[in-house]
Amino acid sequence: MRHVMFGLLAMGMLTTQQAQAQLQCLTPDQRAAVQIAALRSELMVLATGCHDDDNYNAFIRKYQADLVGNEKAIGEMLQHRYGRRAQQEHDRFTTEMANDESSAGMRLGGDFCAHNGMIFTEVLALSNASDLAAYAAGKDLVPSTLDMCPEETKAPVRKVATTAAAKHH
Repeated sequence: MRHVMFGLLAMGMLTTQQAQAQLQCLTPDQRAAVQIAALRSELMVLATGCHDDDNYNAFIRKYQADLVGNEKAIGEMLQHRYGRRAQQEHDRFTTEMANDESSAGMRLGGDFCAHNGMIFTEVLALSNASDLAAYAAGKDLVPSTLDMCPEETKAPVRKVATTAAAKHH
């Protein structure tokens, strides 16, 4: 049992490391925008799956101006990165996050609402939008499959010489 728990913990740490790596090229403001978008997506899926529209609507009303600004920041970031493909990439970005949250909900099954229900209480208890950004960052909701860094900004992978290749030198 200890080996299973250790394996799950290691997988969780790897997923968190992957999630951090896919945001490495972003500025702190861009990273916060992506994390807030992931939080909004989580809350939307939670509201839909758990029939909690009232809390979702309260969240939207409380942070409406900030969420509109956040969506604009995401759009500008994608416009800068993808040019004419920005809207297509924005749609992909939004869909990928919602699909990831829905998949997590399906894996949890009947426990999804109970497991995530407190998130509305926590978010609605925050005092302002700057607290929202810190909260979103702490929740680690950005899917590890969402890669926001174009290939040219990633660190090059060092190739290690194989034993056979090393013998020839």
